[in-house]
This record gives sequence, structure tokens and C-alpha cells, in this order.
Amino acid sequence: MKKTPHRRRTPMFEVRHSRIHGFGVFALRRIRKGTTIIEYLGDRVSHEQADARYEDKDPNDNHTFLFTVDSKTVIDGGVDGNEARYINHGCDPNCESTTLNKRIFIEAIRTIQPGEELSYDYQIQRDSDDAPNVDEVFACRCGAEKCRGSMLEAAKKPRKAARRTPSRTAGKKGASRKRSKRRDGAGKRSQRRGR
Repeated sequence: MKKTPHRRRTPMFEVRHSRIHGFGVFALRRIRKGTTIIEYLGDRVSHEQADARYEDKDPNDNHTFLFTVDSKTVIDGGVDGNEARYINHGCDPNCESTTLNKRIFIEAIRTIQPGEELSYDYQIQRDSDDAPNVDEVFACRCGAEKCRGSMLEAAKKPRKAARRTPSRTAGKKGASRKRSKRRDGAGKRSQRRGR
């Protein structure tokens, strides 16, 4: 009986130079919507340890590989990390980060074609003590048609006071609608630890 050689499946992605920033991750074959592409790996440390590692870093340098898991843990992809650390931010992303059992995974949110660069929205958290130039430091270069110009989460808009106008429905109670904040798992990168 003649053995048929196993056909190796093409790897899902590769790391190479990106027009967005430095290196990026590119699909080598079609990746279907809902596919878990890669786990974000690296040294798991406390927020205090992560802050101590990068306390001498230039405040105008936004490049690190830290990913917040929860209030206690940060993954430092710069130490024992994998290719996931090279996935760039995008305002019109094809991936998102998800958290499962305190592990961070990158999943496709639409079908990705071969040659396409993988990206997800970092949604770096804003802090009250941010430097005045924080939007410049974390400027986005994704080139999306509706690019918001920043890797930071969208700035909160001040609420407008409701206009009171007499109407036939005055006195009736309206249904209140809570707006839920989109969240890609608990894995947002914190502002101090942006990429």
C-alpha cells in the first residue's frame, strides 16, 4: 500500500512589516468569522510590576506590549510573548480581543482574506491624569475610512441637557434606555501601557 504524504496546511498568518506601524500580522489564508486566531502570551505580572518595568520610559513613546487582563494582572508580551503582540490597532478592525478564564484571545469578527492585515481596536483607557498631548502620543495610523484618529477609547461627550418642550405626552413616563459600553473582554490595554 502506497502512503499518501500528509499535506501540510498553510499557516494562518505571518508577521512582517506593516504600513500601519512597525511589524504587523497578516493572514496567509482565509480566516473565517468567529475563528480564534491566537492567544496573547507573555509574562503575567501585577500592575505594579508592569509600572516598575517601564517607569523610565519616555512618556511620548506609546510602544509597549502590555495587555491588561483584570485589576490584578497584566500580560507583558515583550517578555516571553508571541506573535499576537504584533497585531496593530485599527478603527475598523477585523478582530477583537476576548477574555476566557483570565486568558486573552484574538478572534476574527468577520472573514479575513489572505494578505489582509489583522487588527483590533485597542480602546486604550483614558485617565484623568493623562498628559495634554495624550491624543498625539496615541495617534492612530490605521488609515480606515472612519478612523477616529486615536488608539484611545473615544472621548466621552458631555451630556446635553434635555430640551423641555410641551407635548401631548407631558406627564407620561418614558422608558429609560441604558447605553452599554462596548468592551472587548476585560483585555483592554491601559493608557499608561499602550502599544
